[in-house]
Amino acid sequence: MGRRRLGALEVSAIGLGCMSMNSGNYNPPKDKREMARVIHAAFERGVTYFDTAEAYGPLVNEELVGEALAPIRTKVEIGTKFGFDIDYATGRRSGRLNSRPEHVKAVAEASLKRLRVEAIDLFYQHRVDPQVPIEDVAGAVKDLVREGKVKHFGLSEPGMQTLRRAHAVHPVAAVQNEYSLLWRGPEREELAVFEELGIGLVSWSPLGVGLLTGTIDATTRFDGPGYTDYRLTNPRFTPEALAANMALVDLVRAWARRKQATPAQISLAWLLAQRPWIVPIPGTTDLRHLDEDLGAIDVVFTAQELQELNAAVSKVVIHGERLRKELLVLSQLEAPPKR
Repeated sequence: MGRRRLGALEVSAIGLGCMSMNSGNYNPPKDKREMARVIHAAFERGVTYFDTAEAYGPLVNEELVGEALAPIRTKVEIGTKFGFDIDYATGRRSGRLNSRPEHVKAVAEASLKRLRVEAIDLFYQHRVDPQVPIEDVAGAVKDLVREGKVKHFGLSEPGMQTLRRAHAVHPVAAVQNEYSLLWRGPEREELAVFEELGIGLVSWSPLGVGLLTGTIDATTRFDGPGYTDYRLTNPRFTPEALAANMALVDLVRAWARRKQATPAQISLAWLLAQRPWIVPIPGTTDLRHLDEDLGAIDVVFTAQELQELNAAVSKVVIHGERLRKELLVLSQLEAPPKR
């Protein structure tokens, strides 16, 4: 599998995103014992980084991850997140952000219990709170590190000035941003900033919410019974946008044939080849897909092949925003100034 560094934290080169296991975002919640088997299988194959958040479920995903990893806790790294306003009595999200220092510390205490750990390896702010100076947020996490309850600090989808301000208060080990062949936005500015500051990138949705696996075609629809598939309201997956975005899928399929790999493996191998401090976290509930994803480690591009692939992808026009409007406005936010 190999290891990669996220700031001062060392993790497996590919992690496992656990959100889809029981959050209901992409598929109906799966059986807890079955998902524990997937988590254990990932560990047996070399995965040591497991990603969750209190907002997934909410709360139930942390409980699943904590229970599954309890027997091997000392051999893995767990990342979780704070920053949404959640009523612990009802388990409901209010829809508001909340990164007030007292709330951050309360979330840490609750997450420690659900994850069954003494310290959280990587504690991210899930989204920047426009009402709270990032210095106050970073200060709260710094206190948690001092108390031994958190080991490393992370941010998800932050504005770059906010990232710099946070890093000045307490080192940021990793930023979790969307990055894939479908969304190459971080190449505009973020990757250079991460490189400058020595911060790792944890890539969420590295397979383009399933598009880059090659298992979705222009006729696929996302209105399954019993749950609400996130892609039903994602602008990239409207019938019109999906049909147009098949151009990228066709390109990835062609490279899969060329490299004797699968589209998912091509997509993950491309990410791994971009920087040595990028860690993709594909999510899956299926052992076959897990093995397929981890097989990306064996796919190697020459410099010429990477240049050729990048040039081809840059010519593909992606249709549809990457997130629906109410989620998109929460990305790349800048925190208010400290007064």
